[in-house]
Amino acid sequence: RVIRYLMTISNTTPSAKTAEAPSCFADLNLHPKLLTAVTNLGFVTPTPIQKDAIPVVLDGGDVIGVAQTGTGKTLAFGLPILNRFLKANGRCSGRSLIILPTRELAIQVEETLHKVGKTFGLRTAILIGGAPMRPQQSSLRANPDIIVATPGRLIDHLQSHALDLRTVDTLVLDEADRMLDMGFEPQIKQILRAVPVERQTMLFSATMPPKIVDIAKKYMYEPKRVEVAQQGTTAKDISQEMYIVPQENKNDLLADLLYDYKGTVLVFARTRSRAARVTRFVKKADHTAAEIHSDRSLSQRRAALDGFKSGKYRVLVATDIAARGIDVSDIELVVNYDLPDNADDYVHRIGRTGRAGKSGHAISFAAPDQASDMRDIERTIRTSVNVSKNSKHQFDARAGSGSSSKRRPSGARPGSKPSFGGGSGGRFNSKSGSVPSAPAARSHAKPRRATGNRFAKQKSSSSR
Repeated sequence: RVIRYLMTISNTTPSAKTAEAPSCFADLNLHPKLLTAVTNLGFVTPTPIQKDAIPVVLDGGDVIGVAQTGTGKTLAFGLPILNRFLKANGRCSGRSLIILPTRELAIQVEETLHKVGKTFGLRTAILIGGAPMRPQQSSLRANPDIIVATPGRLIDHLQSHALDLRTVDTLVLDEADRMLDMGFEPQIKQILRAVPVERQTMLFSATMPPKIVDIAKKYMYEPKRVEVAQQGTTAKDISQEMYIVPQENKNDLLADLLYDYKGTVLVFARTRSRAARVTRFVKKADHTAAEIHSDRSLSQRRAALDGFKSGKYRVLVATDIAARGIDVSDIELVVNYDLPDNADDYVHRIGRTGRAGKSGHAISFAAPDQASDMRDIERTIRTSVNVSKNSKHQFDARAGSGSSSKRRPSGARPGSKPSFGGGSGGRFNSKSGSVPSAPAARSHAKPRRATGNRFAKQKSSSSR
């Protein structure tokens, strides 16, 4: 079995090279009612991950899908589940269990499945932290066909004996790498031990760290790996640039950007307290804004996200808890007010723009002593990030030596030397600490006088 696993896991299926790939959902052998529901929701052409994963899942095989957020993974595992439900005339002997790392992702997935399946009597239950247990227990007693849950709350229901996983015949682990980053490995293994051995398992992840490979070896049977983009790949429709800016000048720069850009803006801050402070600043600058982080209640987070989607709020300030849970197709600009602690999270942050075939732009604020952190990001995405020609500062000379780097991102190649600015832009000079100007995607007004505020660093925590 191990030998067969090693042979199949190496059988990666890049969508660009797939022969005779389906060109529309009708080519995927889905139930007619399901095709009608998908068409009515405006889905016409399957995405690469859907083209490659759906046929494998329909055949009953285990799947490892390597794809970034925003690539259509929900329907990649959701449509085969719904197809099986329809073929059984709504009388499936087992149920499907979908595990996700955050409340926002769980809500998003459950809403998508409900929209597609509501016309043919699909019953779903959502189990997430921050919500009362009693209504969730009632939904479980209604014998749902699909359970969507975060790991911590699912364990709560298991321990209270409100849930029995012995009827699960399909298990989906979505954003598996993020769940491990958030410390859910013990809960994931507990869930895997609680579900039947005879089941279909789908694992989707943006990256494939060793722990994910170990889980696949132990708990999956001859999985086929479907990889639509190399790890760390950013969407081709997203342009990127950075400003070298001291902490005390970030608010002024953000205000200028909010003036220059007229569409919706998503701002990522490193900590909960900083997200709250940035939100207050944006509101004082006469912009509608909301915040989303683990200090906010579930109802507050849902109201913020719904308001951002509907246009009630132009600006949403978030921590990395939302980096994979915001599915809004018209975000014009993503601002990394703080660089992420993990270089891999940079990909997920900027992936909130440039979705659904639209173009987007991402701007990162890098402090003068963060040259090595930007180098980590460039190693991860395997491309250079231009320094804006309007950037008024430069990296510290000693920052170029790499001594300030906190960590090497997963997948980084030791010895690789991406250049800041790339191409005709400037190459970072570790001796002088200077970065020649590079063309900017968009100019901004002259920075105003610094506010002098400094934000205290605080380790962010994630909700289950």
